[in-house]
Amino acid sequence: MQMEKKSYTFDEIKQKLVNYCVYQDRCHAEVEQKMREFMLIDEAKEEIILYLLKENYLNEERFTRSYIRGKFYIKHWGKTKIKMNLKQKQISEKLINSCFDEIDDSDYEKTIRKIFEEYYSKQKGLKEYQKKTKTIKYLMGKGFEYEKIIDIFD
Repeated sequence: MQMEKKSYTFDEIKQKLVNYCVYQDRCHAEVEQKMREFMLIDEAKEEIILYLLKENYLNEERFTRSYIRGKFYIKHWGKTKIKMNLKQKQISEKLINSCFDEIDDSDYEKTIRKIFEEYYSKQKGLKEYQKKTKTIKYLMGKGFEYEKIIDIFD
């Protein structure tokens, strides 16, 4: 039996999208993806986007800043991985780069050092250089820049 798709009024959809943005910061791409569920005509989409922007429910810079903080301070991702993921969300490189000041340089270095030491100490039965290589690969996988990782040893 097929479930019937509930239809909403324009105002109900608008409210749902407001709630979607209030729950957590969103970028344009996420809001547009969400709007596809409601099969709106272009004019309606535009009107809702403009409303969300005007009322500051949708703010690309605020989204980018909170995304960067969360992915670094909570998930411990490096800048490369953060940037790649933001680009997938269609955030401009210029905006991404201008928001990286959310990450304190000394915190960044401390995090690399901490992850390095934790991961390195878990490597058993390997030669020194193998442990080091494996740890560097691991950090690069988390999105930290090779140059920054190498700086730890200097």
